Amino acid sequence: MDTYADLVFFGGRVVTVDAEFSVASALAVTGGVISAVGERDDVAPLVGPGTRVVDLRGATLLPGINDSHLHGCAFGMSTPPLSLDLGHPAVSSLADVAEAVRKAVGRVPGGQWITGHGWDTGYLDECVSDPSRLPSRRDLDVVSPDHPVVLYSFSGHATWVNSKALELIGIGRHTAAPPGGAIVMDEAGEPTGLLHEGAQALVQNVLPPLSRQERTDAIKSTLATLARLGVTSYTEPGLGPGGDGIMRGALGAETLDVYRRLLADGELTARLGVLLLPTGMASTAEEFARTLTALGESGDADPRRLAIHGVKIFADGIVPNKTSWMHEPYVGGGCGSLCVGGETDAERTAEIDTMIRHAHAAGHQLGVHVTGDRACDTVADAFAAAVAEHPRPDARHYVIHGDFLTAHSMKVLAAHGFGVNMNPTIKWTVADMEEEFVGAERAAYAWPYRDAIDAGVRVASGSDAPVTSPDWRQGIATMVLRESKAAGRVSGPEQRIGLAEAIRTYTIDAAWQDFADDWKGSLEPGKVADLCVLDGDLLIADPHDIPEMPVVLTVVDGQVVHDTLRD
Repeated sequence: MDTYADLVFFGGRVVTVDAEFSVASALAVTGGVISAVGERDDVAPLVGPGTRVVDLRGATLLPGINDSHLHGCAFGMSTPPLSLDLGHPAVSSLADVAEAVRKAVGRVPGGQWITGHGWDTGYLDECVSDPSRLPSRRDLDVVSPDHPVVLYSFSGHATWVNSKALELIGIGRHTAAPPGGAIVMDEAGEPTGLLHEGAQALVQNVLPPLSRQERTDAIKSTLATLARLGVTSYTEPGLGPGGDGIMRGALGAETLDVYRRLLADGELTARLGVLLLPTGMASTAEEFARTLTALGESGDADPRRLAIHGVKIFADGIVPNKTSWMHEPYVGGGCGSLCVGGETDAERTAEIDTMIRHAHAAGHQLGVHVTGDRACDTVADAFAAAVAEHPRPDARHYVIHGDFLTAHSMKVLAAHGFGVNMNPTIKWTVADMEEEFVGAERAAYAWPYRDAIDAGVRVASGSDAPVTSPDWRQGIATMVLRESKAAGRVSGPEQRIGLAEAIRTYTIDAAWQDFADDWKGSLEPGKVADLCVLDGDLLIADPHDIPEMPVVLTVVDGQVVHDTLRD
């Protein structure tokens, strides 16, 4: 034998995720590439004096997990020690949030901004018992009268600030919200401290931007977390000028430069795909086209480790803010709207059509944030119109989130080879809460995995971290069970999918989104050795137990980046 394997696995469930979803028991890695898959006798001849042999003892070997929608820098910035953790179960009441802020005030110099992330009215006791009770600046003023406080919601579509922050920003009763945003006012006409959608820019533009070192530290923190979870690839869904004002610029153009430096220094321990973000919410087609053109071409030295795939556009908002554009009214009225320039629905539709057409004609893949059913139909039709006007094979455009994809949207996406990027852990988090906004029937339907797959749409899954944790194990369980986080109640059982289908959304179909399914996403000879070892037999596990199954080994390009087998 001239070439022995570097790494060999025996005695487990090697879930290949090939076309037949075949299961083997052994696998070999040589030079960063999968060199053999099969049974022990197929792989044993590749074992040499320098080969590491892993006895899986019945554990599950999967392709490396591909989180196809994850804000890496923002996730790192939103977690301790860089930010207060305000997510459930860390906090479960407004009083808990206030206590976390009070403790932070005691740790930082006077006048310094205090930031936190993850609050969710669906898990704050006072808001749950009284839906009219929303977070207020007054909740924070008591514990932080002199430190400005800015707290980002779990979704990133709402920001909660105190009176000191409002004072520094210059927001008062007569302040006008920017297009596509809202400053929530109380009955006296005073700002409550809640800013929705585009109005968040008022505070984001005042905060000091992240330093290069802070960006680096945040990304490294994220990479370490992903390695522990078996995530070997992820998509940063929007980096560019449109993100310069989001979370102190975590989605800004400089973050891409930091990623490139980490790659050059050999510290980028996961594969990265990027969508450029020319503009944020409420932009016009003219502004979008001008900025996109100014970005120019972006080539990278190693496209298998860092690749720019296309462009992101925001089409509408989110259901809890009633900013998703819906065919039928929300509970209490209103249908939301597109969040681009224009005074009427027709004008805004024309704007989004123009933006999509321009980016498509320029050769970009498009990922469009869209949640409401009417907005989904609009975007799917715009994709089809752009391809009809400028034919281009295999563009692989996709809708991001697609909470309320309609039968029409799915038919159009499938017919043109387009995809959808769904978020099962968001479904798990907000399934119950959404009922108060859209009613029980529509809330149960949200994230229609079964219908989309049956319609022939390519479906990838992502966490949208920091909106939720990048824990794909919970995502798998949610797709199979459709149970909610708050009550464990089933939400839309008809949209359940099988385990094999769920795994594909985090592996080969996510690789398809990256234009990379020919070289990653499954365990087949010749593909890159991106691997995840899960302790236990995933194929027979109770789905309720999957979130607790430990990831014991993670391999990227043949290199071990997480290993508890040797502990």
